[in-house]
Amino acid sequence: MKIYTRSGDKGQTSLIGGRVSKDDARVEAYGTLDELNAFVGHAAAVARKSEELASLELQLQEIMQELFDCGSDLAFADEKQPVYKMTGQPTLRLEGWIDELDQLAPEITRFILPGGSEVAALLHVCRTVCRRAERRIVTLAGAGHPVNSDVIAYVNRLSDYFFAAARAANAMLQVEDVAYERSADVFRKTR
Repeated sequence: MKIYTRSGDKGQTSLIGGRVSKDDARVEAYGTLDELNAFVGHAAAVARKSEELASLELQLQEIMQELFDCGSDLAFADEKQPVYKMTGQPTLRLEGWIDELDQLAPEITRFILPGGSEVAALLHVCRTVCRRAERRIVTLAGAGHPVNSDVIAYVNRLSDYFFAAARAANAMLQVEDVAYERSADVFRKTR
């Protein structure tokens, strides 16, 4: 099988049920998820280098699978109700992971900047790309296209996961978060 098909040489791409322009809102939404998945893969590869981050690397591998499911759920040119892959269960699991990761990091009172360890910096990149993907998905839904609501909830929670994971990774590696120096204490104590 050849990697190239030439079928997109005129600016069209195939989705499930038809062809659309490569700048279609649906393609933009699942394409941004694909970009996010590449960054998650990079973060997982860096996490794999540290024994302390073994559980985090496994979580990132599972997230990569689910991002493909989300992309699949968005890749329908045919507007009839498709059979979706994503359910609410992965979002609930993310919430459990967030709660566990939050317990590993020190109490937060101020805004932090992306960074600290390499893996934390990459997880912050994942967080920001995830937020952009969420905006693209919401735009798609707002234009009246059917979108699996479980995908919207998952991507929303996923950006929270990346924030918690970045802070936990720094803590596990004994690297301090980078504080925003001009921040006031803005977070209430939760523990």
